[in-house]
Amino acid sequence: MPPTLRTPRLLLDPYSPEDEESFVALFQDTRVSRWMGDGPSPEADDRALFGRIFTKVYAQDLFDVWAVRRDGRLVGHAEIKRTDEVEGHEIVYALAPEAWGSGLGTELAEALAAYGFRTLGLSEVHATVDARNTASLHLLGRIGFAHVRDIEEDDGGLTRVLTRPAR
Repeated sequence: MPPTLRTPRLLLDPYSPEDEESFVALFQDTRVSRWMGDGPSPEADDRALFGRIFTKVYAQDLFDVWAVRRDGRLVGHAEIKRTDEVEGHEIVYALAPEAWGSGLGTELAEALAAYGFRTLGLSEVHATVDARNTASLHLLGRIGFAHVRDIEEDDGGLTRVLTRPAR
């Protein structure tokens, strides 16, 4: 299980079974899911993904994944994991649209990077972002991530790989 992390306005803690409906609602919101993985998925797939957090990720201690809460409500999802695509550890995060535009994304990305450096002892962390997701690209650039290369996806889309070294 991942440790609990706190930022000035957010609590990152392990998911509980009671979070399923909020998790599914977050991933079913196409404003969010269009930027996640391969894009929107059927509800049944998101429910199965939620189940795998417990049966696989937490049970086998594969990587750190958190529910992101503000004032006791689930407002996002966060993880840091080793991926071959970036040949290192990648931060992944999503916030519900009602949390956008208030600096919470910056707070969340900073917390994930700091966890990677301080707790995991990484010398750099990475993020992969759809080239059309200008809000995330701008946010990551502001906190020290630099574009290092592009990945051309099978569907013709472009994913930007960004890297931030430890400071």
